[in-house]
This record gives sequence, structure tokens and C-alpha cells, in this order.
Amino acid sequence: MSARHHHPGLNLGNTDPETHEAAESLLFGFWIFLMSDLVLFALLFATYAATSQHGIAGGPTPADLFELKNPFIETLLLLVSSFTFGLAALALKYRQDRSRLMFWLVVTFLLGAGFVVMEARDFMKMASEGHTPQQSAYLSAFFALVGTHGLHVTAGLMWILIMLVQVLVFGLAGEVKTRLLRLAIFWHMLDIVWICIFTFVYLFGVSQ
Repeated sequence: MSARHHHPGLNLGNTDPETHEAAESLLFGFWIFLMSDLVLFALLFATYAATSQHGIAGGPTPADLFELKNPFIETLLLLVSSFTFGLAALALKYRQDRSRLMFWLVVTFLLGAGFVVMEARDFMKMASEGHTPQQSAYLSAFFALVGTHGLHVTAGLMWILIMLVQVLVFGLAGEVKTRLLRLAIFWHMLDIVWICIFTFVYLFGVSQ
């Protein structure tokens, strides 16, 4: 099969055939890992859906808890961070430009960090008002779902920092490129999961 028929993320066949070939098996394995991670999120979504209707236990309902301003800003931060990660990917594929790649990774990190800070402040505000996971099954499911996503974003931020160091020390070696490919897929997956959270948790919650 010709290289042009392979699609390992950035499809580096024309610019770096060796890394392109290495990425085939690595990314296949990483996709399997992501599928198992998505199963976890599916279970958390299912639990949240059930408890949001039948697990209130006399506590606040979704409509009582949520305002859309902060979740909307958080959504914008993650969407823009996916765009900036895409710009980093283009710098890696077409320009082999280490400085431009690192610049867009830093911008992505700052946007993701802003998301985590805002989400942590939302959690702290809810806790200060007495809305903790112990209050009801619904709130337990909410914190489990949204908190698990937040932990994933935090892990992604740590991964970005590690990759910045590796790009600085090792340059655009093949191993660094394949790690960046996997990080890109992971980051975009988190964006998709958050869009589902924003839709089903916040938008539907406020409309109830």
C-alpha cells in the first residue's frame, strides 16, 4: 500500500516516511486506549442521566444549580485550544518549525489551564453553598462526570509541558513526533467529551 493511503494522524508520509510508518501501529494502539476511556465516560453519562431525574433527594435540581455563563466561556476556551493545537500540528507537519510548534503548544496550555481554573472555581463555589457530592446521588454523579473530565484535561496539560521539554531538548525526532500525534488525538477527544457535557449537563439542565 502506498504511503498516501496511510492516515496516522498528521499523515507524515511525504515529509518523514520513517515516522509515518512508526505511527501506524502506535496510533492504532492509542485509539484502542481512547475507546476504553470513552467507555468510562459513557458509564458516567449514563449514571448522571439516571440520577439527574431520580437522585435529587430533596436537594437542588440542575436548573437550580447552573448558569450558562461560566460553562460557555469554558467551552470557548477548549474549542479555541483545539484550534491552536491544530496550528501546532500544521507547524509540525508542513514547516518542521520547532519555535512555531512550541509557541502554539504554549498557547494551547494557557487556554487549557484557564479552563481548569474556571472549573475549579465553579466547584469551590458550589461547595461553599453546601452543594457537595454527599448531598445527593445526582451531585455525586455530576462531580464524578465533570471532575473526571477535568482530571483528564489536567493530565493533558502535564503532557503538553512534558512535550515542550522534549521538543526543546530532542528537537523534532521521530519519537517526539509520534508522542505529539497521540497528544493531539487525546486533546481533541477531550474537546468532544466536553461538548457532550456542556450539552447534556448544562444546556439540558438549565432548560428543565
